[in-house]
Amino acid sequence: MSRDIWNFSSAGRLLFGRGAVNELAAIANRLAARRLLIVTDANLVAAGVLQRVRQPIVSAGVDVLVFEGGQPEPSFECADQAIAAARQGNPDAILGLGGGSNMDLAKITAAVATHGGSYHDYFDFDNVPGPVMPLICVPTTAGTGSEVSHAAVLTDHEQLTKVSTLSPYLRPTVAVVDPELTLSCPRKPTADSGIDALTHAVEAYLATRSTDLDVPTGTLFPYEGKFPLADSLALQAVSLIATHLVTAVEEPKNVTARSAMAQAATLAGLAFSNAAVALVHAMEYPLGGALHCSHGEGNGLLLPHVMRYLLPVRTPELAQLAKQLGVDTTGLSDDEAARNAIDAVQTLNNDIGIRSRIRDLGGRSEQLPEFAAKAFTIKRLMALTPRPVSEADILHIYQAAF
Repeated sequence: MSRDIWNFSSAGRLLFGRGAVNELAAIANRLAARRLLIVTDANLVAAGVLQRVRQPIVSAGVDVLVFEGGQPEPSFECADQAIAAARQGNPDAILGLGGGSNMDLAKITAAVATHGGSYHDYFDFDNVPGPVMPLICVPTTAGTGSEVSHAAVLTDHEQLTKVSTLSPYLRPTVAVVDPELTLSCPRKPTADSGIDALTHAVEAYLATRSTDLDVPTGTLFPYEGKFPLADSLALQAVSLIATHLVTAVEEPKNVTARSAMAQAATLAGLAFSNAAVALVHAMEYPLGGALHCSHGEGNGLLLPHVMRYLLPVRTPELAQLAKQLGVDTTGLSDDEAARNAIDAVQTLNNDIGIRSRIRDLGGRSEQLPEFAAKAFTIKRLMALTPRPVSEADILHIYQAAF
């Protein structure tokens, strides 16, 4: 049956602004942290970002441990290493520092360090049995929104796909978004994470409506579907990204552009982690798992093709997105404006260097049927896709993107 209500959730507390990392001492004290594990990677250590985040925490009298083995699209093996570091160090709080990969790794580590077992026990939705130890997330890219989301993704190299863990308990206790930490982000991660944020906002705005989801009253579901508050956040995120992403890529020290993208990523994170991600993400998981592209680039490549598939059922919404994307829609019909929105996303991809074809990522045509079969098994994302989709439909979209 359909629902007449929707829920909205975020991190327990969200701090945003230049210099926000200086608040970490007060945050650590408020959380009564005495031994804190920072989950990060070697690049952020070398860039001095770790020290900038670590210093105020140490000044609060907290014993700080560091795991610097984070990696892009973290593997099961990487998660094993981070969890081992937590078990050895026995922290009472965990901080994820970096892009979505490091923050997701921190979430998984916090879940296992709190409740035991293995990350395999917590895959899919609502399998984390209760609250995790205090979790702070500090993004250094503007894209994933993991600092406010309830999701964590690992890569299964054996099955060549990505696996999600979703739980209300994985939303961070505190999110600290300091745009200055993104100034050292290289060009490609800036582009990939930015287009990831756009995908989050667009998928949230185009998703199955909350009132159309067949979820019994009182049943917890990973996402709420499309609803007004998420719409507002998504539209603002799209506008900010359309205005500032190219500048952030081309002028990495442009603080105005970096701040706008940091805000957009968090807004998009709030939108999608409540409303939905859908078909784009379902299709990216097997593609990214097999081809080892970044999650953002895989999403960006697929996004225009999925928008085109949704055109028959989301024409007015796509027309609205055209305006947010900076398209002059004066005199255009909704259908014309909607098609312009799709073209605008493809142009943005081209402008920031997102590869436009699956074959450009090293994909082979004979892999596409297996990708389609794997994507179609992610039923929660099929339910959030507003146009009915079959395995054959997914294969056709992959083929169009090949």
